[in-house]
Amino acid sequence: MAKEIKKVAFLTAGGLAPCLSSSIGFLIDEYTKKSPKTEMIGYINGYMGLLKGVSIPVTDKVRKNALVLTQHGGSPIGNSRVKLTNVKDCVRRGLVREGEDPLKVAADQLVKDGVDVLHTIGGDDTNTTAADLAAYLAKNNYPLIVVGLPKTIDNDVYPIKQSLGAWTAAEEGAKFFLNVVKENSANPRALTIHEVMGRNCGWLTYKTAQYYRKMLKRKVEFLPEFNLTMERQDVHAIYVPESKINFEAEAKRLLPIMDKWDAVNVFVSEGAGVAGIIKEMRKRGEDVPLDAFGHPRLDKVNVGQFVGRRLGELLQAEKVQVFKSGYFARSAAPNKKDLRLIEKCARKAVACALEGVSGVVGPDENAAAKIQACDFSRIRGGKPFNVRKGSFRKMLAEIGQPYPRKMRPSGLAHPRKEKPVQ
Repeated sequence: MAKEIKKVAFLTAGGLAPCLSSSIGFLIDEYTKKSPKTEMIGYINGYMGLLKGVSIPVTDKVRKNALVLTQHGGSPIGNSRVKLTNVKDCVRRGLVREGEDPLKVAADQLVKDGVDVLHTIGGDDTNTTAADLAAYLAKNNYPLIVVGLPKTIDNDVYPIKQSLGAWTAAEEGAKFFLNVVKENSANPRALTIHEVMGRNCGWLTYKTAQYYRKMLKRKVEFLPEFNLTMERQDVHAIYVPESKINFEAEAKRLLPIMDKWDAVNVFVSEGAGVAGIIKEMRKRGEDVPLDAFGHPRLDKVNVGQFVGRRLGELLQAEKVQVFKSGYFARSAAPNKKDLRLIEKCARKAVACALEGVSGVVGPDENAAAKIQACDFSRIRGGKPFNVRKGSFRKMLAEIGQPYPRKMRPSGLAHPRKEKPVQ
């Protein structure tokens, strides 16, 4: 039986993805249809706004035009990276006072604002933080429903089969490289590195490369007689976090390509080989700063630059260029395929809220990808890309890259496997 909900709050958190604005648009539209008397607010800048009690109301005009939000990337209510269980970081940033528990401050603010349902839209960090908040609320008898939506372009959240916005990010990254690859004609012996987002998971790098190669084959005409060839613009190497990079072996393989086509193009995940790079940095006495969630700051590690230096020397490249498509890709509006998935998940999230069911709503990979609320206890990040995937192995074979024996589908760690949902 549907529950009467007087007030709903939304927040978006973590990095951007091509689903935040549209998720809010569909949520507002669905509440307007199914529960028109429900008041709605959006906390500004994610958990930061919740801790500070700063929100914006959903007015009648916003309700009427909610689907305009589905045409936009970014988030109309803003994001931030805040972990409610990282008390020191919250105190340092002035979000809570010394001695305060951020979870209690957040819970008290929700009660003060009269919120019955909180919708969190974010990746694993956002939704594990939502899980911490939901557990605190339940333990302390706060009457609140928390319903999350899975946003991450890395597509690495357990047990979500497909995260919202990931398809779009891959497509936009491919469009990005379709232009910047032309930089390899600016000089001879060009090594072009395309660094793609993906801390622990290579899915986005794989999918971006796949989309890019399809675009080359279907949308681009070539003129080999005038040195305009697919071979010069193709992907020649793909490196993901689930594998080790053997630079010497790769240089031996790629050198004939460089000699023949005067260019080599590499797609690399921002987290590929990061453990080895950090080890080298620490040997040199360099600090590796961490973010609020304890992750190494990848902008300081800079995998693309590292790979560029190593391969550039071995391939005798005259010029090495590193291009990062992340900000271009993650801030896009969703494509049609993503938009359909976002709408289904958002409308299901409202149904769950009205039924009083908490959890993260998405395609559950242990329930035949059925869109349903997954209990917060099941939500974890760091799901690796399955490098044994047939289409990935086929792509490696097509570009002449050996399938490394040390590749394994569980990546650097061996996370537990969930039991199938009955």
